[in-house]
Amino acid sequence: MFPLRDRNPTATVPVVNFVLIGLNLAVFAYELSLGDEIEALFMTYGVIPRDMIYALSGTPIDPRPLVTLFSSMFLHGGWVHLVGNMLYLWVFGDNVEDKLGHGRYIVFYLVCGISASALHVVLEPAGALPTVGASGAISGVLAAYLVMFPKARVLTVIPIFIFLQTAELPALVVLGMWFVIQFFNGLASLGTTETGGVAWWAHIGGFVAGLLLVFPFRRR
Repeated sequence: MFPLRDRNPTATVPVVNFVLIGLNLAVFAYELSLGDEIEALFMTYGVIPRDMIYALSGTPIDPRPLVTLFSSMFLHGGWVHLVGNMLYLWVFGDNVEDKLGHGRYIVFYLVCGISASALHVVLEPAGALPTVGASGAISGVLAAYLVMFPKARVLTVIPIFIFLQTAELPALVVLGMWFVIQFFNGLASLGTTETGGVAWWAHIGGFVAGLLLVFPFRRR
């Protein structure tokens, strides 16, 4: 299922959400300009679990890999990766920012992204491939939306074999199904050989972080 828009108006302009989408688009434009050098960019600014474990176990701690917890959130591996993430952020992020407030929203977003990478590193400590993308942080945003607006109507594209159907579904159904897919794919990926595909547990980590953090972060 792919969300197109929701029927959930906001009371404020989602400035932070616009900035986050703009930054991701700008960084991706820079990626396109690099050509074959993009792999070096990913190796330098993506989260590499093996390097992260090594940095944290050293004395003193090497802070350089820790920077990738932030930088990796603004890198994407291709058009599909970017568009999919930005679509979800566009549809659901504005309402979460509206409820949390601008300052709390950006902190919430970043903490969810860091939490997502942390779980990925813990479950794949020997991983040598870089993980990039805003998926973990956006997963936290989806969790916050699910908690605060479970009954909000979301216009959704539903693929049925070769046909595409649209329907308005409650956010509880759309986002609940999204999490179920992430969870079972995450279970299936445990113990498999590293392939450089989707970091399912990063999505799960960001979502769980969002579920826990939305309560202290949202405004009364």
